[in-house]
Amino acid sequence: MNPTSSPALPGSSLDARRRLRELDRLTDGDAGSVVDVLVVGLGATGAGAALDAATRGLTVAAIDAHDLAFGTSRWSSKLIHGGLRYLASGQLDVAHESAVERGILMERTAPHLVRAQPFVLPLTPLVSRAQAALARAGFLAGDLLRVGARTSRSTLPQPRTLSAVETRHLAPALRPTGLRGGLLSWDGRLSDDARLVTAIARTAAAYGARILTRTRALELDREGALVRDETTGQELRIRARTVINAAGVWAGGLVDDVRLRPSRGTHLVLRSEDLGRLSAGLHIPIPGETNRFVLVLPQGDGRVYVGLTDEPVDGDIPDVPEVPETDIGFLLDVLGSALDVTIQRADVVGAFAGLRPLLDTRDAAGRTADISRKHAVLTSPAGVVTVVGGKLTTYRRMAQDAVDAAVAAGGLTAGPCRTASVPLVGAARPQTLAGLDVPARLVYRYGSEAPAVHALGLEDPALARPVVPGHPVTGAELVWAARHEGALDTSDLLDRRTRIGLVPEDRSTAEEAARDALARTAQVE
Repeated sequence: MNPTSSPALPGSSLDARRRLRELDRLTDGDAGSVVDVLVVGLGATGAGAALDAATRGLTVAAIDAHDLAFGTSRWSSKLIHGGLRYLASGQLDVAHESAVERGILMERTAPHLVRAQPFVLPLTPLVSRAQAALARAGFLAGDLLRVGARTSRSTLPQPRTLSAVETRHLAPALRPTGLRGGLLSWDGRLSDDARLVTAIARTAAAYGARILTRTRALELDREGALVRDETTGQELRIRARTVINAAGVWAGGLVDDVRLRPSRGTHLVLRSEDLGRLSAGLHIPIPGETNRFVLVLPQGDGRVYVGLTDEPVDGDIPDVPEVPETDIGFLLDVLGSALDVTIQRADVVGAFAGLRPLLDTRDAAGRTADISRKHAVLTSPAGVVTVVGGKLTTYRRMAQDAVDAAVAAGGLTAGPCRTASVPLVGAARPQTLAGLDVPARLVYRYGSEAPAVHALGLEDPALARPVVPGHPVTGAELVWAARHEGALDTSDLLDRRTRIGLVPEDRSTAEEAARDALARTAQVE
């Protein structure tokens, strides 16, 4: 391989060969194959636990039945929240924790993946002056959270009031009739939630963790897990001194007495041209609610996400949640309350839904929207540590608490948590990233590895072209994902390493390029 297209962090490359090699070593029955910590689930929290344990000097294996970020961690709003909503509902501890974790991501561990996002709350006739005053006070309180978290003003600018002209300049699609102005606020925004998980997992691998996708946990106990290699169907035993169950909404199926109340959050995918030029995201108040909004989130790739709902889910938990028409209608109705353009059902080119793994406490009642987002770490009588609840922003702290519990449960000797200062693969100082002579979009997604991704396109011009007209992802990005990011099939490439698959029409167009990327990788191997 050309050295110009190599990973920035040695040992961080994940591919099919490494997976097979490490799975064989874990299950060969040798005494040295016993790991200190087995993590089940490779969403943000599970990958975070693998990184946390590995950086403490523990031996680690982390498995998932499917792929990195297969579950809830790829279905978020792509935001790193500062906790304003939780402050408004009196959850001060969750709000502060969120603000602290946001600052860690933006300024230390992932400045290439998380940046400041401006939001406008339009003061339409549906927003009373009392509601506007409450929102304004909330944004100022959110800025105090930033101060308390010691996040720099240069990282997150100050909230302020906008005139009606300024508001429509940032969001021309807003209805001008009765518009009194707007409230401008700032929060953290991910380039892609699944890319964050991939970066966490690869960083863990660089510290020695064995990252094994397509490896399903069938049974857990204090001595490890019975697993099935989903690529062959073979059942194997992974032995461990302690086990962390980070399987999200599926955690209750692996450990008794863990009860969850999943909540569905739905987003729509629209084409950017349907909403005009959006220079900021939008908070559109939900009629009849005092502290809930529909978010309009421009992605910079020709798409806009609109979300999200908060509806309870009963019954069996599907691998990929379906989006009901009622959710789509609700989101379109809220959009219509503020926009001057008409967005119809036919304009919805894609939709996705994720399930929040909310802990079902015995005194929990009412809507899932009202259940605390504070996470919980539970240790079963069998010694299995389960981590549930929480949210994407606080994944690192959730992982820290889970590993602390696992160290105690297993009587392990480990160093202190280090992940608040461990940069993820691709991270670099903003000045360094700004000086890279490659397209800015690649820097935003790959950080210091952007030149290596770009080099693949320079070596082969066929890889420099977008794989879907009107969408920026190139063939080079697909090849990079197969060679270094653990993508094993076309779904991994299109649905998680890139988000092409969120629009079914685009996914069909990109299938051939994805197969080509996998073939090129097989030839190199």
